[in-house]
Formats: sequence, structure tokens, C-alpha cells
Amino acid sequence: MMPAMSPNLAAGLYLASGVLFILALRGLSSPATSRRGNYAGMLGMAIAMGTTLAVAAPQLPITWYLLGGGLGLGGLIGAVTARRIPMTAMPELVAAVHSLVGLAAVFVAASALYAPDSFGIGEAGAIHPASLIEMSLGVAIGAITFTGSVIAFLKLDGRMSGKPIMIGGRHLINAALGIALVVLIVLLVTTEAKLVFWLIVAASLLLGVLLIIPIGGADMPTVISLLNSYAGLSAVAMGFVLQNKLLIIAGALDGSSGFILSVIMCKAMNRSFTNVLFGAFGQVQAAAVKGEAKTVKSATPQDVADLLTNADRVVIIPGYGMAVAQAQHKVRELYDQLKKRGITVKFAIHPVAGRMPGHMNVLLAEADIPYTDLVEMDEINHDMAQCDVALVIGANDVVNPAARTEKTSPIYGMPIIDADRARTVFAIKRSKNPGFAGIDNELYFSDKTWMLFGDAKNVIGELVKQLSGGSGMH
Repeated sequence: MMPAMSPNLAAGLYLASGVLFILALRGLSSPATSRRGNYAGMLGMAIAMGTTLAVAAPQLPITWYLLGGGLGLGGLIGAVTARRIPMTAMPELVAAVHSLVGLAAVFVAASALYAPDSFGIGEAGAIHPASLIEMSLGVAIGAITFTGSVIAFLKLDGRMSGKPIMIGGRHLINAALGIALVVLIVLLVTTEAKLVFWLIVAASLLLGVLLIIPIGGADMPTVISLLNSYAGLSAVAMGFVLQNKLLIIAGALDGSSGFILSVIMCKAMNRSFTNVLFGAFGQVQAAAVKGEAKTVKSATPQDVADLLTNADRVVIIPGYGMAVAQAQHKVRELYDQLKKRGITVKFAIHPVAGRMPGHMNVLLAEADIPYTDLVEMDEINHDMAQCDVALVIGANDVVNPAARTEKTSPIYGMPIIDADRARTVFAIKRSKNPGFAGIDNELYFSDKTWMLFGDAKNVIGELVKQLSGGSGMH
């Protein structure tokens, strides 16, 4: 048997872990320091797990074996998943991880209810009221996070329609469930009835589904960050139940950062939290066709290559189409070809391009695009009028001028990248289908816009061939 770790040493190690978590968030705030931030977070988590194990199980060797086996199995699954998962599926992976955090909170709360003496929160039938409140909040938020994240995963993965799924009277149902949760939590605190606990779980699981189902694909980046905040809050509640200060700190950091990111995302989309959760963004009413049908102009890769060769300033605007095609490495080759010719090349990054915050940054970083050439929307818009060519790769709603001009549009008021102010626009797109918001992109019908239909990876590969003197498409 191992000697117990002294409380002072444990407190010091927990403090070190907390500092490392803060440094991790600080590092992740910039692409240039993100790798260092990840290392800080990993080290902090390793210290936290080792310390918790040393504090909780010094006299129980079987616990070391069980927890060590769990950590090993979980680490193996995580490592294999991380190596196999394509970068295009990163949003789905994030949603899946959030669901597991919520589910863990439910399991921990159940364990505390059935074995309170093991958690130091009282005895069966005499659990401390404060612990019961913390347990109730943790399990409710955790269960909402679990099913909400599962629905987000299914929508992101295409297994469920990305369009809003409307349920009649959903606001009344959600309000009734919210009131029921408050009543059930009061009952649990006063009775400790296990049936009441599981009713809280059931109501919360249902509420998680109903909250996310009516949200359209255009709001998924905000939903992901909001679920991240929920996961952090459930961890905070469980930290109080377990009387683990580090879990409280880590959960608070996770919850607050997710909340702040959600605010940033909503601002970038000109949305409010109320609209995101209840507005069913992306629900578009069919409009009567007025006048002649709109048409687009098509260009060939040779046309685009010729114009790019004669350009001085090129702005590349990536979107989810680039992610789906896994075209980031071909984009890097295109970038290199343009730079060889002395052309100034910048990447315009919209905060909600893709399916999660920072999606484009992650993909471009994977292709070793210099951080200095990734420019945020607010900064790049000042220079778009001086841009010779705007090359839109799979982006749709984030470059739609209707956000500025069409008051009836569901994206009206959303800040966009001003691609339409460039001298010439080339847009690479798989088809004529609309984006997440379900509306046509006015940019594609502009006189200055030329379309290249096809898989972004193949189209950009052909552009690279044309620029390097090759010919022929695969």
C-alpha cells in the first residue's frame, strides 16, 4: 500500500494544474501559440489525474488497477480516433466529446447518490442538502449536454437533416420541462428518492433533444461552443459534489470560455442567444419566383489561372466545401505557385466559416499556411476593394451580399466577408445547392463572378497544374 499524499502537496499540484490550464487557454487563443497551449493543457491534465489518483486511492490497490486500466483503454481509443479522424470530421468529434462529458456527469451524480459515504457527502438517507442541490444541477446540465451533443453530432455528420426540425408547441413543452426540473430538484433535496433522480435524468435528456433539434445547420458553430459551456458547467457541479477544487477550476474555465466564444459567434452572425436556441435559424419560407430565373457564368481552370497570373493581390476565402473536399493541401500548393510569381496572397477567415469555431484556421494550419497570411474578417474587409481576385472555395452564406441588402433574408444583418467588392470573383462549388441557411447566394449571380463547379480538391489541383505549366484534369 502506498502512503497517502499530504494535503499540502496535493493542493500545490492542483494549483500547478490550474495554472497550466489557464496557460493552455491563453496559448489556444492564437494559432502561433496553439501547439504550446495544447502541451500545457496535456501536462496539466496528467498532473491532475495523477494527483487525484494518489489522493483518492492510496490504500486500495484494486482502485489503481481499475482506474489505470480505464485510463489506458480510454487513452488508446482516443489516440486511435485522433489519428484516424479526418480534419473534416473535427466538429463531429468535438460534439461527441461533449456528449461524453455530460454522460460522465450523470454517472458521477448517480454514484454519489447511491454511495454518498464514499464521496464524503453524508450517508444514505442523510445526504447533505447542499450536495443534493449540486448533484441535481450537475446531472440536469450533464444530461442536457449529452443528448444535445448527440443531436448536434447527428446533424453535423449528415445522419439527421441539418434543417430545423420543428415540433408544434415546442416552447410550451420546453417551459413545462424546465418547471418540472425545478420541482423535481426540490423533491430530490427533500426526499432523496432515487426515482426522482432518474426522473430528473429523463426530463433533462428530453430537454436536450428538444433544444437542439429546431436549430439549423447555420447555427452549428455557436451550438458547439454553447454545448462546450454546458459541459464545463456540469463539471463544476460535479467538482462541488466530489469536493475537488481542480475540477471546479477546470469546469469554470471550460464553461466561461465556451460562453465567451458563443457570444463572439453570435456577434459574428448578428444573432442573440435567444435566437440561436429558439429561433430555428435556417428555416426559409419559399418565395415566389419573380422575373426570369437567375443564371450563373462558368469559367474553366485555364481562365482562372490566366487571370490569377496577372493579378497583384489575391484573397482566398475558404469555407466548408474546402473541408469536405480535404483540399487544404492543394490550397497550399496554389498558394506557393502564386507567391512564386510575387503575388500578394491572403486568406480571409470568417468566424463561423465551417462547422465549428476556428475550423478554417485548423485546416489551413494543417497545410502549414503561414499564420501571418490568415486575416480575420474585420481586417480583410478594409482591403477587399483593392483585391484583384477573390477566390471563394466552398464558402457560401459568409460571402452572401443578401446579408447586407435583403431585409427578408434569414441572414440579414450577419457580418460577411465583402467578396463582392473585389474586382473579380471566382467561386468553387460542388453544385448549385444553397448553403446552411437554405438560400441562394446573390454573389454567384453577380456580373463579376465566375463559377467553377466541382470538387474543390480537383479544381484547385487543376489550377496548380495550369499555373505550373501542366494541363488536363483528372
